[in-house]
Amino acid sequence: MRHPHGPWRMTRLGHYIRARLHRRIFILFGLSILVTGLLVATVMNLVGGSTWRQEMERARTFASNRFAEVWDVPERRDALVQGISRDMDVDLELRDPSDALLIRTGEPCERPDLSVPVVREGTRLGQVRACYWRTRPRNPWRSILPLMLGGAVLWMASGAIARRLTRPMDDLVRAASALGAGKLETRVKLGRGASGEMGVLAEAFNDMAARIERQMADQRELLAAVSHELRTPLARMRVLTEILRDGGGDPKTLDNVDREVVELDALVGELLASSRLDFGQVTPRPLDAKELGARALERTGLPAELLSAEASDTALVGDATLLGRALANLLDNARRHGTGAEALRIIEHEGLLAFCVDDRGPGLQPGEETRIFAPFYRKDRGGEAREAGSLGLGLALVQRIARAHGGEAFAENRPGGGARVGFSVQRAGPPALAGPGTA
Repeated sequence: MRHPHGPWRMTRLGHYIRARLHRRIFILFGLSILVTGLLVATVMNLVGGSTWRQEMERARTFASNRFAEVWDVPERRDALVQGISRDMDVDLELRDPSDALLIRTGEPCERPDLSVPVVREGTRLGQVRACYWRTRPRNPWRSILPLMLGGAVLWMASGAIARRLTRPMDDLVRAASALGAGKLETRVKLGRGASGEMGVLAEAFNDMAARIERQMADQRELLAAVSHELRTPLARMRVLTEILRDGGGDPKTLDNVDREVVELDALVGELLASSRLDFGQVTPRPLDAKELGARALERTGLPAELLSAEASDTALVGDATLLGRALANLLDNARRHGTGAEALRIIEHEGLLAFCVDDRGPGLQPGEETRIFAPFYRKDRGGEAREAGSLGLGLALVQRIARAHGGEAFAENRPGGGARVGFSVQRAGPPALAGPGTA
């Protein structure tokens, strides 16, 4: 027996798995891009740093040689300092070997960004100090903003890739949920964006769905044919018993034969009703509860006076055949286990329209209020539960029909003695009629 909320739970589970998979792919792609960026930056820093140091060393050597050439000529030396300071927009200080200031351009350079010793033939002539960072505009966003924009673009790209990879899984989950809900015609169409593996999985799913749909159709046709073939000989047997009865046959034997034929006909009716629920063949249309009750009493040979409509509004939408089978099973249950039906009532039950049958029996044992609706549960004449003899599908089928019409089966002991067994339906029509396999 499937839980009535099975497709809903499957959908929730599918959304959870899909969202979790999307997050995992998104995070893994993002981390992969981040790690790759860090590795590239590290390698470039190592390679570029070595090259930068070499270039700086060449510049230091060049500056030292230029100053060594003009060191003995103060005019040319001072002109060189002024020219470099003006052309490169830096503050320079030129000091002798005793660290005495010879010339300065710009502000004092107490913490030089670059110090170049002036050396000629191994003799230290002095030192050049350069301060250039304080003359440069310092805007950290100029370096941070490009990095942030680059990271955002890469992160968005990882999200797009994750969505592209999980979209086929989303389609597969939706298709599986629809198939589980009874929509056997469901197929998966992934489109050109699906990867090879997902395409193979979608093709396998479609093949499976097609086989299930074909098998269910074959079973439906088989049940229809078997029911027709079974009911035809049953009808003939009833005609033959009437002929034998008119011809002077043993009335007791013929009564037994009639009873067995009726039992077989009822069993075939229950199996057909169950198969209609299994295959989702529920046909709702506007009905009147009083007409359904009167017809059920007429078919079972009970007086119409047993019908009592206590509900003010008896209009509903449902499947007349299935509801008629449920009412017949209630009346038959009262006959078998309650020494006959005392009343068929149409009442309000928990805000729904309900049919219930009051019997004249000893009532229900503790715990039987729910057990009697279990498949294969029945009671013998001594009141003991056992699982042999008849199939015991009558009240279980009542529960399935009630759930297919948005209601529920119920049972309780009456204050004056006896039991009340019934089922409820929604007046406005079932919100979701039972699909294949609904319990």
